[in-house]
Amino acid sequence: MSLLDSVNGPRDLDRLTTAELELLAGEVREFLIENVSRTGGHLGPNLGVVELTIAIHKVFRSPDDPIIFDTGHQSYVHKLLTGRKDFSLLRSRGGLAGYPQRSESPHDVVESSHASSSLSWADGVSRALTRTGRTDRHVVAVVGDGALTGGMTWEALNNITDDNDRNLVIVINDNGRSYAPTIGGMARYLNRVRTAETYRSLHRGSASLSRRLGPAARAVYRGVRGGTHGFLSRFVNNVALYSNLDIKYLGPVDGHDMPSLLETLELAKSYGAPVIVHAITEKGRGYAPARSDEADQFHAVGRIDPITGEAIGGAGSGAWTDVFSEELVRAGEQRDDIIAMTAAMLRPTGLLPFAQQFPDRVYDVGIAEQHAVASAAGLAYGGLHPVVALYATFMNRAFDQVLMDVALHKAGVTFVLDRAGVTGPDGPSHHGVWDLAMLQLVPHIRIAVPRDAERLREEFREAIGVEDAPTVVRFPKGAVGADLPALERLADGVDVLARSGAQDVLLVGIGPMAHLAMDVAERLRAQGIGATVVDPRWVIPVQPSIVELAASHRLVITIEDGIRVGGIGTRVRQVLREAGVDTAVDELGLPDEFIDHASREQILADAGLTAAKIAQDVVSQVLGTRIPVARPSADGDGDWTAESVDAHDHATPGRDDRS
Repeated sequence: MSLLDSVNGPRDLDRLTTAELELLAGEVREFLIENVSRTGGHLGPNLGVVELTIAIHKVFRSPDDPIIFDTGHQSYVHKLLTGRKDFSLLRSRGGLAGYPQRSESPHDVVESSHASSSLSWADGVSRALTRTGRTDRHVVAVVGDGALTGGMTWEALNNITDDNDRNLVIVINDNGRSYAPTIGGMARYLNRVRTAETYRSLHRGSASLSRRLGPAARAVYRGVRGGTHGFLSRFVNNVALYSNLDIKYLGPVDGHDMPSLLETLELAKSYGAPVIVHAITEKGRGYAPARSDEADQFHAVGRIDPITGEAIGGAGSGAWTDVFSEELVRAGEQRDDIIAMTAAMLRPTGLLPFAQQFPDRVYDVGIAEQHAVASAAGLAYGGLHPVVALYATFMNRAFDQVLMDVALHKAGVTFVLDRAGVTGPDGPSHHGVWDLAMLQLVPHIRIAVPRDAERLREEFREAIGVEDAPTVVRFPKGAVGADLPALERLADGVDVLARSGAQDVLLVGIGPMAHLAMDVAERLRAQGIGATVVDPRWVIPVQPSIVELAASHRLVITIEDGIRVGGIGTRVRQVLREAGVDTAVDELGLPDEFIDHASREQILADAGLTAAKIAQDVVSQVLGTRIPVARPSADGDGDWTAESVDAHDHATPGRDDRS
């Protein structure tokens, strides 16, 4: 039986020697490469924290000692050590989540996979344990060097130093990268520490000597290391980083040297006050294809060949991100005022080609979305037009800056939101389903949702032409569908995609959901129900032609892949009421719930966002057997009367199968 087979919980590590723990690390790496290559997932980050995670679980007593991961994509090793070894459905419905999840294990504390929040959590948990008398317990926060670029980390450190009477260990997993190489002044500083040969040779030499001299010398080494680190660190000026924080600092320690990790963590555990342990690791450790991947060391992969690391499966059609990336470069060639910005996601958001062509016109601010947005307002004030590219889920973090720094000051800033709507396997905190409901609250904002590649190109061009208000262009994850040409473009820019039969139902397809609306219209036509399909293109503000079309139809159906509560459908209904149009509106979208990991198709089906389900419901609404009911046709045709509607209201009040 392998060592990994014998470990079904953290306390199974207690009986293993240091040499056996090192062998276990090798088995864990083999397991990760074999299993994640089948399912896809965050491979590189987890290969880099194998020894570190084993050492943490050896020294501390999870779950009594809570372990908090920032951001959590590096928690696969933690899952293995806490008894979760079935990776066959990793990030798929019914399988393990790609991030910590409380429903899986009491060892998982924080589920959110947004960076830089772990120290705030650790601050709160450690204060609670101290205040309630549980002073024998420790809190361990594992934070990457990339997360140190986020402002929340420093806000938390400032507060942690204000109360030093608690057992809090902050482990900095320093691999020099977040998604890609970590940027900024902090990154340059840590890089000097990481690569300083003087410090490395002194540290390794002292550790090696203590091991050769036996247990007594090892005890002396553990006792004096905390006191001498300041002297040694002056060779690289490392003491300057934390000297003003009043937090004990241990390191840097080789994050793949098991004896050194165990010694350092034991010392941190015994200190009785907040301690920072600085561990230097290698992303993708032990897997040559990952280490040779210059882009991101296999940060996140699809299905790959475990031997070569090559992707399995065809290339497929072009991605939304690629279309935006190409159009941004074209815009940059034509306008030298275009500036690209992102928050530690240069490559994932498609900015790399622009950066390669215009290196002095790209700002990557690190994991600091709030700063990015406020800084963009300043750039706009200075006469430039910033294009801020983020994942839609991370836009949540900068709402106040969009509202008060950009919109209030009428700044011409374009936000490009990638991975909008349902993203699938990354789970609740990565779905980009809140952006439409959240951003439409901002006065004078303009939001575009393209349905295909051609519309993305033209709507992005229109967005960067606006200089007196924020604009948003949002698109989903994955491949772009086929172009869907319009029958007609109305004067205010709304595209009419289909007309069939009488003006019974107006289907408003928001962006890519226009394809679904077209399918619904065809099914309705087969039932003898006329349908008009439109794509607003610019969903906020609601265009006048949408109001006019709604007034001439019996029923309006809006379809979006954002949450229904406060979504575009809600805005359309409000605008119709303000205009005195009483056509019933059924707003279809996603529930206001945290949606678990599953495929996009599964999640949309759960929400009733399939052509068959929508068409079935619309037929019932036209017949008057489902609320909201369609109003009578202009010529008085229809199987229902006011009396039958009244009877229906009494029989099935408020019935809605999607709720």
